[in-house]
Amino acid sequence: MAINSIGGSALLGQSILNIKNQLNTLQVQLASGEKGTTYSAMGTGEEFAIAARAQLANIAGYQNAITNVGTTINVANTALQNLSDTADQVQQAAANGNQTLNSNGQSTAQTSAVSELQSMLSTLNTQSGNGYIFSGNAVNTPSVASVDAILNGNGAQAGLTQLISEEQQADLGANGLGRLVVSAPTTTSVSLSEDVAGSPFGLKLNSVTSTLTGATVTGPTGSPASISVALGATNPNPGDKISFTFNLPDGTTQTMQLTATTTSPAPAGSFTIGATPSATASNLQTALTSSISTLANTSLVAASAMEASNNFFNWSAAANGSAVNNQATPPAAITGATLLSGTAGTDSLSTSFAPGDTITVNGTPITFVASGATGNEVNVTDSVQTLLSKIDSITGTANPSTVSGGAVTLFGGSNANLTVTSSNPAALAALGFGSSVNATPGPLVVNGPPFDTATSLVNGTAANTVQWYTGGTTTGSPRATQTAQIASGVSVQYGIQANEQGIVSQLQAIAAYAAFSTSTSNPNGAAQVTALSQSVAQALAVQPGQQTIANIQTDLANAQTTMQSVTAQQTQTQNTLQDVISQAETVSPDQVASQILSLQTALQASYETTSTLSQLSLLKYLPIPSP
Repeated sequence: MAINSIGGSALLGQSILNIKNQLNTLQVQLASGEKGTTYSAMGTGEEFAIAARAQLANIAGYQNAITNVGTTINVANTALQNLSDTADQVQQAAANGNQTLNSNGQSTAQTSAVSELQSMLSTLNTQSGNGYIFSGNAVNTPSVASVDAILNGNGAQAGLTQLISEEQQADLGANGLGRLVVSAPTTTSVSLSEDVAGSPFGLKLNSVTSTLTGATVTGPTGSPASISVALGATNPNPGDKISFTFNLPDGTTQTMQLTATTTSPAPAGSFTIGATPSATASNLQTALTSSISTLANTSLVAASAMEASNNFFNWSAAANGSAVNNQATPPAAITGATLLSGTAGTDSLSTSFAPGDTITVNGTPITFVASGATGNEVNVTDSVQTLLSKIDSITGTANPSTVSGGAVTLFGGSNANLTVTSSNPAALAALGFGSSVNATPGPLVVNGPPFDTATSLVNGTAANTVQWYTGGTTTGSPRATQTAQIASGVSVQYGIQANEQGIVSQLQAIAAYAAFSTSTSNPNGAAQVTALSQSVAQALAVQPGQQTIANIQTDLANAQTTMQSVTAQQTQTQNTLQDVISQAETVSPDQVASQILSLQTALQASYETTSTLSQLSLLKYLPIPSP
């Protein structure tokens, strides 16, 4: 019969081949540190590694955004600190510096303020990353105009220096007394009154106090407001005093005191007691006129410069209604006292508001009620001025809306549109605005010429007034103009606008200081600069409730804190994901080396077995035949 060869050698050969393949795979793994070069070679855990890599790619994108935003915030913080330091320097110079005038009618501190203003404007045009930091959402546009354009204008566009001059004319008035009129209704009385009701210009009567013996003092009352001082049958006593407090255009107040004296001529701040009450009243009128003139040409001039700068930098929306005759007999122009409703022949609007009517101001309704108005309600029996005050409370304007010369002027909030509509458009039209109001913000300027008799402010246009801020605007937070996503569901806001209150409050004070000048021959020149310096120093101090540069820096610091927290979390996540990938795709060198050693031993044994088997023959197992 036939005898077949043993098949074990074939099986061993296949086993050796498998071991070699395993050795080759392990040697590649030992050299690369990875399980394989293809996804299929990675094993069942590779699907987790693929998902982990996708998350790592997302994190890398977020971290790139964090780096870019962090760079921008660092640059912004440096710029903001420079602005704050510059303002501090100007404040110190204004408060403590030498106020001696040079040949240009400015103090040394004012001359320095020009350079400081230029430095601040350059800082506000700082660029980083994708554009101009202080331009909000208009990153491709410079934030502010040049210092020369802002101070001196640009062709037909008026600059701040011109606007200060126009405001000064409007505040002083034609008689140089701050739009006040001093008169003597009787031989023993003196009257002090504002020239036009509702005008935003000049000195405004706040209060009067008196210790004048036998005198009767009343006011301020009426429209326009007035104060009356009526002396009694006997003269005041030496040392008796009367004090007048005035509101200035920039929101500050000044008190002027006159003391009765027997000295003639009377020293400054006093009036001579005459032989009769009539003579005393005449002396009081003269002293009052002189003191008001001094106040107007010193403190008022300084306040005028500050207010002009405030109106230039703190843009507001202004809407002017034309003069409209009401139903009084004979017809008369609307005043603040004109009623919102009434019958023919009364001082009321030609078309009345009725209960249930509404006026909507920037989306907030004011409702007219018959009586008992509360909150955003107005009685139909209230006056036009009451309505204007209610509108101002909604807009938050720093410039109270006025009625002057029969015309109503509404002011919107800083850097905000002004929109007014009514369910009774005919009654709104009776105020002089047509059926609605839609005004955009701009610098406020005196409605002239002539300026010394002007009674209202209007928005300067791009055609006639320099627009100092050239960046983007928003109705919401400036921070929201630049947003970056730094994690899934997590974003940071880091936008800044140069027209934010914390920045504008410094610019307008320093610009007023830099732009104002007087004449070296002006006897009140030094006093004007001194008063202005005090106003600038006060304006640059921290004001309660007003945004500061530190507030902006705090917002940016909050964004940085958020980014730091997210970065820490992402670092932990990255480590975890790297572990997932490592476990799925990498090998342990020690373990692979051990496996290689084991396979090498097995391979050696297989070789020896194969060698032994190859030498086997059936003849070795057959018996040796006998001879």
